Amino acid sequence: MIPACVSDYRELARRRLPRLLFDYIDGGSYAEATLRRNVEDFDAIALRQRVLRDVSKVSLETELFGQPMSMPVALAPIGMAGMYARRGEVQAARAAKAAGVPFCLSTVGICDLAEVVGGAGVAPWFQLYMIRDRGYMQTLLETARGLGCPVLVFTVDLPVPGARYRDMRTGLFGGKPPLGAVIGRVLDGLAHPGWLMDVQVSGKPHVFGNLAAAIPEARGMAEFWPWVSRNFDPSITWKDLDWVRQHWDGPIVIKGVLDPDDAREAVRCGADGIVVSNHGGRQLDGVLSGVRALPPIADAVGDELTILMDGGIRSGLDVVKALALGAKGVLLGRAWAWALGARGEAGVTHVLQIIRQEMHMAMALTGCTDVRQAGRELLTA
Repeated sequence: MIPACVSDYRELARRRLPRLLFDYIDGGSYAEATLRRNVEDFDAIALRQRVLRDVSKVSLETELFGQPMSMPVALAPIGMAGMYARRGEVQAARAAKAAGVPFCLSTVGICDLAEVVGGAGVAPWFQLYMIRDRGYMQTLLETARGLGCPVLVFTVDLPVPGARYRDMRTGLFGGKPPLGAVIGRVLDGLAHPGWLMDVQVSGKPHVFGNLAAAIPEARGMAEFWPWVSRNFDPSITWKDLDWVRQHWDGPIVIKGVLDPDDAREAVRCGADGIVVSNHGGRQLDGVLSGVRALPPIADAVGDELTILMDGGIRSGLDVVKALALGAKGVLLGRAWAWALGARGEAGVTHVLQIIRQEMHMAMALTGCTDVRQAGRELLTA
């Protein structure tokens, strides 16, 4: 298949990846109602077509947190991306750099910060959770600052992990699997020889690079999960952001906001930005989609900090809809993860090209020539 859109890359990733990994990318929590809403609510928004508006020059360029960008799109933090393609975080960061957009590295990426900086030649944004081991958290912040990471994306909607049934069924997080499951995984890996040679054979080490110093005895991902599980911190409050600010002097973006009152709290705490997000439908099922939560949050705090959003973005048209509803930029998640799993760096590069082309077309046909001017007049009632 010649991929023409993001959904084509989803299908290519499904074919290339073992089921355990594809389901980790593709799935959500519980019955996946919010996962579906994230996409369906974008589909329900109608753009307002305008004609004869002189759209011979359309600009997608913008700036976020002092960083020039070729379009208001960044690659969201995705865990275990180095299991989808060999040293996958580095490949994605290179594609983002070439496209002129930021890449955000997950705390639980396979490649660590230093490898991504060395491999891509640019410091990524860094995503971090509040973990119980504050000493190691401080070490991560110092490392990110020392390597020149320009933005800290602080994820706050994971004080406890969501119930992700697909991952339970594949045994991804279930401790030591029974013999039958192990055999099934081996057979599934052998059934995907392209992935097997690229990642399983040639893509080692398979560890969470940013956490390796905390668990030096760990040799595989299964040995990291107990430490990760122990370090979820359900006791965190807004006051803990004071501790983060003491150890980070750059822009802080709070990821996981769905309620206007929480957005106002982020302003009071001195955040530079927020990401309107339900964690891609992977945490609390049944909540609002990101795009439905966005307008009241933009109305409440849009003049006081930078609003980004994620969840359900499958095209450049979706990006324009998010901008029209008050976001200054979006984070792509599954879109780039599927592309990476399907075709590595080349896939991510192509998806970003697709998003750019679709944004340009949507801007031209709604009569908007500057992405920074996109507003609700681009939408119909």
